[in-house]
Amino acid sequence: MNKFSIVTIAVAVALAICTGTFAAEGTSKHESAGAYVDDSVITTKVKAAVLQEPTLKSAEINVETYKGVVQLTGFVSSRTSINKATEIARSVKGVTSVKNDMIVKGKQ
Repeated sequence: MNKFSIVTIAVAVALAICTGTFAAEGTSKHESAGAYVDDSVITTKVKAAVLQEPTLKSAEINVETYKGVVQLTGFVSSRTSINKATEIARSVKGVTSVKNDMIVKGKQ
């Protein structure tokens, strides 16, 4: 191989790694940088909206987002709190759906 071919291959490999072409096999949660930023913004907006709701204890509710799907987890004091948090999450721009995995304390 000549020097030009080696440099070309090295650049192609570097670009592939940077763009995620060589993502680990079996990784189902691979996102582009843009999608990750979008999900981070959605998560932040949902957390802020939950924090602004006086009837909810925001420390009890965990929020994660993947490709616009918000997952709510945690232990809350009532079914009303679950419903309110779900309603708030659905109202945030960019949320495609809400997966509710919250549990009422003492009702397992």
